[in-house]
Amino acid sequence: MNNKTLPLATYLPNVSQLSYGCMGLGGGWNNTPVRSSDVTQTRSIIDTALESGINLFDHADIYTFGKAEQAFGKVLKQDPTLRNSLYLQSKCGIRFADQDAAKRYDFSSQWILASVENILRRLNTEYLDTLLLHRPDPLMETDEVAQAFAQLHQSGKVKHFGVSNMNQHQMRYLQSALDQPLVINQLEMSLAKLDFVQDGIMAQNHQGQHSNFDTGTIEYSQANGIQLQSWGSLAQGKFSSRGLKDDCPVVRNTAHYVGQLAEEHSVSSEAIVLSFLTRHPANIQPVIGTTNLDRIKACAQVNQVQLTHSQWFTLLEKSLGNEIP
Repeated sequence: MNNKTLPLATYLPNVSQLSYGCMGLGGGWNNTPVRSSDVTQTRSIIDTALESGINLFDHADIYTFGKAEQAFGKVLKQDPTLRNSLYLQSKCGIRFADQDAAKRYDFSSQWILASVENILRRLNTEYLDTLLLHRPDPLMETDEVAQAFAQLHQSGKVKHFGVSNMNQHQMRYLQSALDQPLVINQLEMSLAKLDFVQDGIMAQNHQGQHSNFDTGTIEYSQANGIQLQSWGSLAQGKFSSRGLKDDCPVVRNTAHYVGQLAEEHSVSSEAIVLSFLTRHPANIQPVIGTTNLDRIKACAQVNQVQLTHSQWFTLLEKSLGNEIP
């Protein structure tokens, strides 16, 4: 049984082990307005998630061009009491190409403040529990971010702040200018995206030179009580039963072992894939994005399993396709 307490629980009491990622809501990445069927689907997903013990919902202002937040907000407008049963998280900082410029990242105070106003309007809520900066802006001015965060916090529009896709140096630099602690860093981590593990075990090994993960980011987060959230957590289902027929022998072998472990622990294959993340001492909080209600329930079974030390390393070896050094 997985009874870990998440670092995020310091700020969001009783926050769930899993977060539901809302990128698939709102009817797709197109210009079609949000339909009643999209709102109905969103309500079903919210209900299923809450019934499965998942109470943190992860948004971003760009998801399906803002329609994901709109669909969610319509549900909250229909039933305002739902807001007290869940935590809302959103992200800002990515700007799509427009008549003025190419796609870009923007951490200016003006853009952050305007983004939050639009997020709150779409979600039909007065505040966000957490706001994350979506991707690092190479032109970031820390005093601009600090100004925006201070204003949002003082107004009560954002309770807590975090980042996404940042390394430890970027977090440390940004934190030096802030009065509020950074409480989250959301990174791509999964059984298929193992750089977060390889960075450590491949130190001083030539095989590790291609690791696309900044050394010390995991440890910095652990030492400073920063919640690590993983996006892409389910590896797009490649290690579920369909992986048994994959052309790649590594995927087939991993999917087979995942199935073995699922049977041994009497849980779903999704729960095993996610347990690879939750077993880590950093207490990683996986973000799941499936819109399949049965799969949401299957993911929630991760709380029923704690991989042994041996099982975790065997799963690592299977997914790497070779033994560790």
